[in-house]
This record gives sequence, C-alpha cells and structure tokens, in this order.
Amino acid sequence: MTGPLVVTGSIAVDYLMRFRGRFADRLVAEQLERVSLSFLVDDLTVRRGGVAANIAFGLAALGTSAVLVGAVGADSEDYRAWLEDHRIDTKSLRVSRERWSARFLCTTDEADNQIASFYAGAMTEAAEIGLGGIADRVGRPGLVVIAPNDPRAMVRHTRECRERGYPFAADVSQQLAIMTGAEVRDLVDGAEYLFTNAYEAALLRGTGWRHEEVLDRVGAWVITHGAGGVTIERKARPVLAVGAVPVAGRADPTGVGDAFRAGFLWGHHHRLGLERSAQVGCTLATIVLETVGPQEYVLERGRFADRVAQTYGGEAAGDVESRLRV
Repeated sequence: MTGPLVVTGSIAVDYLMRFRGRFADRLVAEQLERVSLSFLVDDLTVRRGGVAANIAFGLAALGTSAVLVGAVGADSEDYRAWLEDHRIDTKSLRVSRERWSARFLCTTDEADNQIASFYAGAMTEAAEIGLGGIADRVGRPGLVVIAPNDPRAMVRHTRECRERGYPFAADVSQQLAIMTGAEVRDLVDGAEYLFTNAYEAALLRGTGWRHEEVLDRVGAWVITHGAGGVTIERKARPVLAVGAVPVAGRADPTGVGDAFRAGFLWGHHHRLGLERSAQVGCTLATIVLETVGPQEYVLERGRFADRVAQTYGGEAAGDVESRLRV
C-alpha cells in the first residue's frame, strides 16, 4: 500500500444520446469545411460523470477510497451525496457560488463513434485549488492523477507535484485538442504514468516530441487500443501487451477509458505490477462498456475475479481477489 490516491479533474453531469445510424454516412467529404448537421436520436439518459469522478468511483467500487479534487456548482448537492455514499472523499471539492456544474453532452452512433460537447461551468475555478492543503489533511499522496480539467488547473497541479515531489500520472486526454504543444509537454514531463488512447498517442507525437523522447520523460506510457487491449511502453524495455476482456454485450462506451484508469491505478495502489494492473483495468473497462452510464455498475468480488480468471487465468484472479474489498 502507498499514500492516498488523489484524483484531480472534471466532475460533470452526462447527457448521453444514441443515434441509430453512422455519422460517417451523413458527412460529405467535399463539404467538411461547412458542416451543418442534426441527428435525430432515439433515447436520452442523464448520468453522473466527469473523468475524475468516474475514476474515483471505479477505485471505490474496487474497495479503495480516493480523494476527489475538482470544482462543482451549487447544484451538485445530490451528486456529492452520491459520491460520499460510495466511499469517495469529497472534502477537497470547491463549490462555486456563480456557475453550474460541468455538463457533458454526447451522441454515440452504431459504430460507437461519438460527437460530444463539454460545458466547463464551475470547472473553470479548479485552478483555485492547491494540493498543499489537501496533503496537510490526508497525508502525502501516493500518486496524484491529473485528469482532464480546466487547463490552468492541470498546469498548476502538475507543477505543484514537481515542486513538492509528489508522483503523478498524466492523463491529458481530451485537452490535447485545445492545448499547445508546449503546454502538453509540460503536463507530461516527469509523469510516473502517462495515459493515452492510440489516437491521443498520435496527437501527442505531433506536439514536437518523437516517440522515444516521450519515453525519456515518463516512467511508463500506457496506451489503450479498444478491443486491441493495452500496450505499456518504458524506455529501453520490451513493450508489454495485455489483451482485452471479451465483451458480453456493448451498451455504451462512455467512461470506458476512465474505468480502465481506475482499475490500473487500483493495481498500482496495491503494488500488483504493470501487467496485473492493466488486467484489472481491462476487466473494469469491459464491465463499464456493458453498462449504460459510467457510474451505474456494482461489483461483486467473486464475479469480478471470475472475469479476470476467464481471460487471464487463475493466478491473475488470485492476485486480484486477495486485494479486493468490495
């Protein structure tokens, strides 16, 4: 076990819609500079979300309480109560007096492609939160997760980690599209773990660093490939590949990446090693993919271990089950 896990990032309400078609069929290649489209969706679900909240929820579902750090609006009372009921430390949340909590609006097509919009709202105040006071309250962090958030907050938290010597994980994710190459490199440099999906990895390589230069600056680069599983790269070490867990039935991909991170970080917290941590992450990600909403699942210790065993074997399941507290 290490010090407490501190998860910084967005806390939002998700509006999830499903389009019974393919976005690509509605796009005209010659008119992409003048896109004006409307999609008639078949359903709408409203769910609790936000990257940091989803990660903290996943950790709690596996039995490890994390310290959630971010900014929410005065409309968040019910959401905060939900998080606290699920053993998540919300004492370090900033509650805005002026802005609504963040909103995520996402439409998913039949091929699991997504078009989304994000209203930051109270999240723009996250840069007012310092890590020093949090450490004074809960102790020196074992790891600080810097997930998508207001860019100023991400920069502040990253620099505080370097100044205070806190190990941190970089999860730039959606913010890669709006931050400059220099800003992204500042968020990544010195991270114990760097999380991206395959597309984000390509974007990161376009910020001015070659692939090898990224590996020079992080402890491990964890890249998710959807149904292709996960690869973990370290400088001068062989690439570690972990296969995905077979899916019983796809429901909604929203929050799947967050669930992977939660499972991986849980494994890190329990010193399970990179391969086992990735296996836990892949298992939790599959469970979320089979569920509508990123915080709507319930884990049962034996069933979770069975899912691990079915894909990765009995030894892996034994290692994981012995540390579960759900």
